[in-house]
This record gives sequence, structure tokens and C-alpha cells, in this order.
Amino acid sequence: MPIQHQSMLCIGVRLYTHIHADVSAIPPYGNAHLCLSYLCKYIPPCVHKPTCHERVQVRRCVQPRIGVTGARTPPVLVAELCWVAPELGASPLGQTGCRRCPVPPGCVATRPGLMAGKEPLLSALRGEVLQLREDGGPCTDTSPHLAAVCQLLESVLRKGLRQPVWGFRRRDYWHCLEQLPQGDGGRPNPLSLSIQRAATCSKALTAQGRGRCFLRSALQGKVLAAALRQLAHSPRLLEFYDPASSILGNEVLLEPFLSLVLVVTEMDFSLDLQNCSFLDESWLLPVCITYETVPCRVLGMVIRYVDGRVFVTEVLPESQAEVDKVVLAGDVLDEINGCSLRNASSGQAGAMVQKLKGQPLSFRVLRWRWHDGEVYEPLLPYLKVLKEKEPRFQLQRRPRRRAERETRKVQGGRLLYNLRYLGRSGVGTFGGKEVLEWAIPTVLEQHSAPREVLFDVKETEILVQEKASSKVLFRYVYPEVSCVGRRRESSHLFAFCVVSSPESPEGNTFDCLVFASGSEQECEEIIKRIGKGTLYFFRYNYSKMWSTKNCYSMPPHARSNNCFC
Repeated sequence: MPIQHQSMLCIGVRLYTHIHADVSAIPPYGNAHLCLSYLCKYIPPCVHKPTCHERVQVRRCVQPRIGVTGARTPPVLVAELCWVAPELGASPLGQTGCRRCPVPPGCVATRPGLMAGKEPLLSALRGEVLQLREDGGPCTDTSPHLAAVCQLLESVLRKGLRQPVWGFRRRDYWHCLEQLPQGDGGRPNPLSLSIQRAATCSKALTAQGRGRCFLRSALQGKVLAAALRQLAHSPRLLEFYDPASSILGNEVLLEPFLSLVLVVTEMDFSLDLQNCSFLDESWLLPVCITYETVPCRVLGMVIRYVDGRVFVTEVLPESQAEVDKVVLAGDVLDEINGCSLRNASSGQAGAMVQKLKGQPLSFRVLRWRWHDGEVYEPLLPYLKVLKEKEPRFQLQRRPRRRAERETRKVQGGRLLYNLRYLGRSGVGTFGGKEVLEWAIPTVLEQHSAPREVLFDVKETEILVQEKASSKVLFRYVYPEVSCVGRRRESSHLFAFCVVSSPESPEGNTFDCLVFASGSEQECEEIIKRIGKGTLYFFRYNYSKMWSTKNCYSMPPHARSNNCFC
């Protein structure tokens, strides 16, 4: 029968005594009331017996009695009775009395906090359990004291854990829990289901992660007390734990610990057991949301793989992902239609989306921002690596507003592109398309402050104005443009080369100008329009023109070929 938890955590006094009873006459152990009434008959008269207001915990062990000649006699029950007397005062150990009758020397009385006070871990656990109970209501992942309780439980399970002499695998408490008996008579029970769920979790890659998955599942299923009591009574306990330094192997400290676990087990928990991708690293769990979208050709999420995790680095403007206003740059894709992306290989997420093409998609997304509004701490090492791979990557704090998604502006009856001018760099005396491969990274390495500009592709020229003041920054007629294109690695960036010094004695020199657009589609559109404009200009203004594949000739003074990628 369970112990009265309120008394244990308040002013109750725990009473212990040992009895010997005839096993053959005891009722079935499953009937706790009959068993208790029978066992109470064997309590010595000098011992304060439990009343109807007190709950009793019976720890029994059947041992055969060996005669002098070696012949076996009928077994007896050696039982330890433990109960809480809530009306007992707080007298010194062994002298505590009851208002109705004293506690005789045959019974040992202890206050519940006395033994716990000798062990710092139990004292800290008791305080966190009390605070967790005071929160009220079902305990969720957002409960402020949940992580602390789980971490202290883990510390207790690791205290005094023996390490194997041979072998390279370091033993953790999960290696002990996974060896507990699975089910009764071949039938699974809630405890075995919790162990199996943790053992088969694809998101937990280490023993630490699986152990934490089990603790959360056991709290949810109210089987943690049963699991730890079964572990404490396991024949292999001394193989796992050192009695001198552990809590589970110490009989004096074990009972206060199990009593606190019983209190935690009786609480109601409502945990998201699927949110376990970061349990290998921390007890702090990220904010997890579900993103469901309709079938579409392109979602519009640019992703990058970092150490087995799938990060969203950009949400393309006017895409389905931006319209839904759910996913932000910096979030982690955890699942696609129930399939885990933990430890994903490069291209795995894209292959899964292609396989599910034409079907509704359901994503589990882990937010980069935690409950306090700051960056989720376990993500910091990943974001550092991501920043090194993508220097222009920025965390997105909120979905773009309608005004921010506007990619064009009407001016004088014309549609202008809203772009960012990133800078320019000299490329020498050759302005062909080959220079774009190294000229664009050269401009990006300058780390110049981007400028918001209005980009206009006219019939005879390219006009670039400052967005804030409408001041003309550049104006180039098509004969001055030697090439235009972009790199495959940077789909939203494009550049074109222009003649910078046509009258130089050494020959013509060229500059490369780099711009950033809002989407890959817009970038392709601008490149095609510049290419067509140059081609039409030459067709109607020059009588001699020759062309090759993706290469259009310039007037003689340009000394280079117009190239459009």
C-alpha cells in the first residue's frame, strides 16, 4: 500500500519494525488490506500499531528456515513494515511519542527529512519536488522546475555507479534500466513499454539521451517509482552500484529517495515525448511547433545541414512557406510526416519532400528562440558553424510583413526592383562571364554595408537609384555591359561587369557590381531582361553582330564579349 505522501513531506514520522510470520497462513499478497491485517497480528505488543489514519508500506522477503540437521522447515515471512504516523511530534530519534501512546524501543522512528538532510542531492531534490507541486495543475515542458527535478533524479541514478573494468563503453544508468524484466508472462506492461520506447527512439543517439527519454516517459506513464524500486531490489544492484558511495545501494538513503519518487509519480504530467532531439545534449527542450501545408510545387525554404541537423537558412519571398508565416530562418526541421530528421545526411530532407510530392506535408519544427525570447542555448554551437558556412545568414525574428515582402515599386508608371547593392570590385582588362566565379566572392569579402536601391531595366540602359532619396547612383547603357550572371551557390545574388575606363592607355578595364534580390525567380528575371536588352540594342544599332552560345559580342572599344549566364 502506498505511503501517505503529505505526511512524509510535512511533519509525519516514519516507523519501522520487523516481524516473522508463517507464510502458509498469509492471504494472497495482492489483497493489501487482508495482508496488512494479518501481518499486524505479529507486531510485538510494545510497538505502536498503525491506525486507520495511517498507510503502511510492506517490504517482505520469504526466507526458508534451515534446521540444525540441514532439513528444510516451512518458510517464514521476514517482513519490514514502514508507516507514517502524522500525529507524532518532532522529538529526537528513538524518543518520538504519540499523543495516544508512546513509541516503544521495539520500533524505530525517523523524521522523513532527517536522512535526506545527510545527502545534499536528496535535500535539493526534496526542495525542487515541493516547488514543482506548488506550481499546480499538470506539469508540462514549460514548467520552470521540471528540468531541475529531472536533472537531480539523473544525478542520483549516476551517483556511485560502477564502471566496467574491461571494455571501452562507459556505463550510464540507462544500461541498468534497460536490463529490467520486460513484462509479466510475456505480456508488456506500462514499464516495459516505457523502456522499449526509449530503446527504439531514433532521435536519441546516446545512452544519456535514451535514459532521459525513459525518465520523461516514466513520469508521463506514472511508472518511475515502480522502475526504481525494481532496480533497487534487482539481484544485480551491487554489480551496478557501490553501496558506500551510491544512494540506490545504501539502505538508509534508499527509502527517503523512493519516498520522494513516489510523490513525483503521483503528480500529473503532460509532456511532449516526441520533443526529444536535444536530450543527448541538454535537459532544456526547445519550443516545438507543427507546420502543416497544402500540396505545392515549391515550399520556398532554403536549408543547410549542420552536424546531422537540418537548418532553415532562408524563407524565400512570395513562397508558400512565407505565406503560411510559420517557419523562420534559423529554425530546425525535426520531422517530415513523422519521419525523423535527426542525424540526417546531406540531401535527405529534399529527397523526402520529393518522395511526398503532391501530398500534404506535416513538419515538426524546433524554434531557434526559447521561451525567454533568447537563442535556445544548445543551438549556439550549431549556429556558429552555420554562420561560418553562410556569412550572410541572419536569424529571422518574425515573419515578413506585407510591406517587407513587396519586391517592386511603381515609379513613373514603371515597375522597379527593390534590391540591395553589395559593392563593386575591379576585375582587370577581361570582362567575360568567367570572372564572375571569383569576382562575386571578392565583393562579398569586402563586407561593405548593403544599400537599398531601386533597380530599373530600361530599353536602352540600366538605372540604379538610392531607395531613400531616389538619387541616381549608376546609369549604364547596354554597350557598356560586358556580362551578367550569377553563381550556382548563391541563387539570390547576381552581378554584371561594366567598362570602367574605356580610354585607358593600357586598354579597357572592367568593374563587377553585385546585387542581392529577394528570390531566385526575381534574380533570373533580371538577368534575362538585361541579356535581352543588350541583344536587342545590338540588333537594331549595329549592322555587324556575331554570337556564340551564351555569348554576345561587344562593340570594338569594349574588347570583351558580352556573356549572360
